[in-house]
Order: sequence, then structure tokens, then C-alpha cells
Amino acid sequence: MSQAASMTPITIRKATPEDAETLTALGRETFADTFAHLYPPEDLAAFQAEAHTPERYAAWAVDPAFGLWIAEAGGRAIGYALAGPCHLPHPEVTESCGELWRIYVRKQTQGTGLGKRLMETVLDWLAKPGRDLWIGVWSQNHKAQQLYYRYGFEKVGEYEFPVGKTRDHEFILRRRG
Repeated sequence: MSQAASMTPITIRKATPEDAETLTALGRETFADTFAHLYPPEDLAAFQAEAHTPERYAAWAVDPAFGLWIAEAGGRAIGYALAGPCHLPHPEVTESCGELWRIYVRKQTQGTGLGKRLMETVLDWLAKPGRDLWIGVWSQNHKAQQLYYRYGFEKVGEYEFPVGKTRDHEFILRRRG
């Protein structure tokens, strides 16, 4: 991020259905920037076509069970976060549990504190007395794991996450409520 860009104020706001196209493009870009090197192109394309669609983002934006935020600087989307009911395959997950589903920022904004701001926004929204919070994270994404551990999450399980025909080894993290 250039010096001028780093001085541009970053705002985080709840996403609306009108942000769906922007979030689809941002979701595809940031996922590919982070993970594309791990997958055959056909697996990445299959995952992107299912996981990042305008219809999904628009639905999440209006569903009260989900929190969807977009971060912007200078009128440009630079990051986003998504949270909702926990859908991780762990025997202690209950209907009352919440999960950080996604948190991504553009490469040029990494290291600016935006990830931390998005994380705190999500945790504030998810937090309820006695509610356990969950995160699934790729086993080799050490930077993300360090962030999550700083917020009190602990590894409690593992599972396979499908990206096309590829299966990623993921960790399940929990923070007790």
C-alpha cells in the first residue's frame, strides 16, 4: 500500500445487497491471492463458482443470522468479513454457537491492522454470554492462526475442507463463551 493510500481512512460498514457484485469479485480475488497456488485450476474455479456468487453475498447481507461487513478506503473495497451460525463438523457445536466464516483483505492492505479491525468487528457482533465461537482455518495458514490464538481461540479438532476435488486439512478452533 502506498504512503498516500495508507493515509486514506478505512471504513468498515455492514454490507448491503447492492455490495454483492463487489463482494463476489473481492472474495474471488482475495481467496485466489491467498490459496490459488494450492489447487489445480479446475478445483479453484469450481470452488469460486460455488462459494463466491452475487446471490450468496446478497442473501447473507439481508439474513439476520449473518453478519457481513465490507472495508473500504478511498471508495474502493479492500476487505470483508462474514460470520454466522456455526457449521463446522465438531460434536460440541450447538445451534447457539457462532462462527467466523471468512475474513480477507487485499494483499496491499495486509499489515495495516485491517484484519484485526475486521476480527474485532466480527467478535463484537458474535459475542453473547455463554456463546462459544468457532473458526475453521487451513492447517498451514500460520499467520491467521496466530491472530486467532491472540483472541483466545484454541485448536479443538480437524477436518477436511473441499475445494473442488481437493481436500484441505483444516483446524477447528474454539473460544468458549
